[in-house]
Amino acid sequence: MTEPEDVTNSPSPSRRSLLTVGGAGLALGAVAAGGAVALTGGEDGDTTMRPAGETGGAVPFHGAHQAGIATAVQDRLHFAAFDVKTDDRAEFVQLLKDWTKAAARMTEGHAVGEGAYGGLVEAPPDDTGEALGLKPSRLTLTIGFGPSLFEKHGKALGIEGKRPEALVDLPKFPGENLEKTRSGGDLCVQACADDPQVAVHAIRNLARIGMGKVAIRWSQLGFGKTSSTTPDAQTPRNLMGFKDGTRNIAGTETGRLDKHVWVDAPGAGWMKGGSYLVARRIRMNIETWDRTSLQEQEDVFGRDKGEGAPVGKAKERDEPFLKAMKPTAHVRLAHPDSNHGATLLRRGYSFTDGTDGLGRLDAGLFFLAYQKDVREGFIPVQRSLATDALGEYIQHVGSAVFAVPPGVRDGSDWWGRGLFEQKEA
Repeated sequence: MTEPEDVTNSPSPSRRSLLTVGGAGLALGAVAAGGAVALTGGEDGDTTMRPAGETGGAVPFHGAHQAGIATAVQDRLHFAAFDVKTDDRAEFVQLLKDWTKAAARMTEGHAVGEGAYGGLVEAPPDDTGEALGLKPSRLTLTIGFGPSLFEKHGKALGIEGKRPEALVDLPKFPGENLEKTRSGGDLCVQACADDPQVAVHAIRNLARIGMGKVAIRWSQLGFGKTSSTTPDAQTPRNLMGFKDGTRNIAGTETGRLDKHVWVDAPGAGWMKGGSYLVARRIRMNIETWDRTSLQEQEDVFGRDKGEGAPVGKAKERDEPFLKAMKPTAHVRLAHPDSNHGATLLRRGYSFTDGTDGLGRLDAGLFFLAYQKDVREGFIPVQRSLATDALGEYIQHVGSAVFAVPPGVRDGSDWWGRGLFEQKEA
């Protein structure tokens, strides 16, 4: 959980929006909430905020950076981590090309390939069909490569020695209890949309296309965004009832994105223009929290529950006076001023995955954070949170880190091309 800096719209909930259970949660630390705009980008990668209606509900797929990072945060998430099952370089490269083509079509609201019907009745259709008739719903698809891709498959795939220095294995942090079945992955795909069925359809079809070459290792559904890259909208609340996301990086803050998110270091090679993603599944001890006094809840966060103002201040966006908070307050420990300026761009979602068999909700935050270098971003911030009072009420149970390559420039480009063709991004 981390406290970023300042920082989309969503249409009224559809009946399908009632389906989504599971997902992403409280990235404790905060990002400002989303409003009534969709973040769109041109071919040169520049981003602007435009009303969703002007874009027809679609977010451009092509650009200097992958969509789904600085893009205005959508309402729903389907995140999937994959294990690679092939060591055939040509086969794997073709999969990335096929995925890119399918992703571009789906983000435009089109079916995959020849569609869900009308083809040979003796063969399975190219598209599974559950998104037929639905709008694009600002779908974005974002791919990342995990450390294990390079370590387990690097030699066979011809990428041995190409693992970026910044793609480090995360150290063990105090209090975490990671489950192997919810951690790691050779690849990841983050699908965000305003309609859960659109997001699920996207992951389902990529998994189908990849059958025999990749397999889903774990996945997470998310609802109720707990962060936003749109600065002028109402800040969302996490499942603990607190506003979450007051100080996130905004999608329009080009300078801060360049400073904290996009990779541009000398020798960055195929990662230039990309970013690094940390994904953490953070379970909340909901029942314990619900029996905690309001005063303690506010002391834990360092903000009041109603307005969201920091201790001693009147308004949510007032600059916090960290020394006025308890030494163990989450905001104080996660704030950039307490971490040598370390700043993350977060895209958190809440999740509720039923109960644990003891009548307790399996609920919490699916934390997603993008940064220029994990060693200067997530790792020092998470270490700072070792004494966080919030630790009594949460536990990190899933974890993964990925190198997210730059965007797909045009129709001839494809996900990961710079890595496999040694092309400078």
